[in-house]
Amino acid sequence: MTQSNSKQDLLTYTVRLGDDAIILGHRLSEWVSYGPFLEEDIALGNVSLDFIGHAQMYYTYAATLSNEVGDKKAEDDFAYLRDEREFQNHIIHELPRGDFAYSVVKQLLIDLYNKHYIEELKSSNDETLSAIAAKAAKEVTYHCRRSKEWTLRLGDGTEESHLKMQRALDDLWGYTHEIFEQDELELRLVAQGIAVDSASLKDKWFDDVKAIIEQATLKLPTSEWAVRGGRAGYHTENLGHLLTEMQFVHRSFPGAKW
Repeated sequence: MTQSNSKQDLLTYTVRLGDDAIILGHRLSEWVSYGPFLEEDIALGNVSLDFIGHAQMYYTYAATLSNEVGDKKAEDDFAYLRDEREFQNHIIHELPRGDFAYSVVKQLLIDLYNKHYIEELKSSNDETLSAIAAKAAKEVTYHCRRSKEWTLRLGDGTEESHLKMQRALDDLWGYTHEIFEQDELELRLVAQGIAVDSASLKDKWFDDVKAIIEQATLKLPTSEWAVRGGRAGYHTENLGHLLTEMQFVHRSFPGAKW
């Protein structure tokens, strides 16, 4: 593989990580002013900003790589000037906000995945990705603690909260398979010690999820349905609606400076 091709792989991989972060961050921001109580409203806003901050770090690095391969894109170009087929986030990140139980379960599944992923990314041979992971690690630890506490509180709470949590878990489970699958691009970067071997994280993630779910008196789904395609640019209709809102101001006033 030529150095140019390798650099293009790294650029695509970095943008994918930014896509995951910004889409989830924007989705979480929809809870602002709608949280169950004031403190949680503020907490959800802060978690949303954490993910958007991670996205900015990835996109800033992607902009540097883009200039090196001749594309000359800025970080805002990645966030605001691409259409849905150009985004390569995992589908679970774009799913609708849903009720509070739905968001809690989704965050638990994603946060536990991120815990292991970020820890492995810290060991990447790419110094910039490793540094980004090191900065994100403390926030990821906090996210895991929050989502675990809410899962236990609602899963082992009232009859209604338990029912809503179980329903959310059943609805979301089929979207988790995709996050452990890799295409040829990521496998090439894994071989170079740059990307995380996400497939190797599945057993540890499953053990973590199982322990918390059982403690919350919930049941792990047994159905085998799966939805995939996000890394290839195939998405649900939800992403298009999200991007319409997220990109509106930037597209309405192109080139505006704040």
